[in-house]
Amino acid sequence: MEFLEVDHDTFLIVMACVVAMAAGFTGLSMTRDLSTKPVFHKKALIALASVALGGGIWAMHFVAMLGMQLPILFYYDAAITLVSALTAILIVGAALIILHFAERTRATIALAGGIVGVGVLVMHYIGMAGLELCRAIYSPLGVAVSSIVAIGLCILAFWVAYGKRTNRNIALGTLCFAVAVCSVHFLAMAGTNLVAVPSGAEFGPSMSNETLALGVIFFSFVIFGACLWVSVTYFIAPTGTLGDDMADGQNQSPQLQFPCERDGGKVYLTQGDVVFVRADGHYTQVYTKDERLFCAWPIAEATKRLLPAGFLQTHRSYLVNPVHVSRFERTKDKGRCVFAGADLPPAPVSRSKLKDVQDALASQVGAIRAS
Repeated sequence: MEFLEVDHDTFLIVMACVVAMAAGFTGLSMTRDLSTKPVFHKKALIALASVALGGGIWAMHFVAMLGMQLPILFYYDAAITLVSALTAILIVGAALIILHFAERTRATIALAGGIVGVGVLVMHYIGMAGLELCRAIYSPLGVAVSSIVAIGLCILAFWVAYGKRTNRNIALGTLCFAVAVCSVHFLAMAGTNLVAVPSGAEFGPSMSNETLALGVIFFSFVIFGACLWVSVTYFIAPTGTLGDDMADGQNQSPQLQFPCERDGGKVYLTQGDVVFVRADGHYTQVYTKDERLFCAWPIAEATKRLLPAGFLQTHRSYLVNPVHVSRFERTKDKGRCVFAGADLPPAPVSRSKLKDVQDALASQVGAIRAS
């Protein structure tokens, strides 16, 4: 059996690594602060992040494959190539669902990273199965080494990115993800030999390198565009936690003013003064550390204005400032937020809001998750 001589284009190898970096940064950035977002918004961002990460794995592989040079003409099976992309997206999506809808522990982070590592491997070998007029022959050592590296580095990437959701950790997680994806591809290719075959069983229509290049270029352009889109948030978002920013007065956005009434006169409170807001018919009651005031805003208006400012909706009738929450208590399928002031009543947490509120409060510095 005569093996084909394989060469690679250096420029496309570098571009493949750049695509992996952009995809990792985009996907990991999209999943930041999901615990503070509504469930539908969270699902949509997880879907987009799955496309970015899974599609980035696929794009990196085929950018590198476009740089592969053989002494014979070869094609790709279009259907198998598509299956490889969809498989990567679905497997990464499963990992992100575990991370963001299950209890996040060391075990779930490791499990999610391992699943993504398996997704990288599955995508690679399905993609290689799509080669036509040549066939890949794998060495056991190459498969074993690439598998260990894929799973190990992906677990490390998720450990770093999800240990602390800071800019630095997301950048380091991006680097680990890109190294994992690129290492798997090139280690697997190093342990792979190619032989020419006259023909083979075709699953779908044949696709030339030129046709594949059009699809890969388009998807890579989408990834780079999404990368630029999420990068903007790093320039406008305040650093640190929400609690630190609000407590220290370092948030660069203007403080929201609450129009309230006291002794027949109108007063304006800043958002930092407000402990929680409670619906009261068509109006609301605003609680501070020292008093309770009437506000003409209905709860719907207060919700629209306060959620972007960092307040949590613990119940359809309650909006809570997480900075003032001193303790979270859970009772079966419900809970309540307890505040530092002795005279302040607790704010109830409904069953549908329980997990989101717990996650948001646990993300603050020094917080301990309630069991």
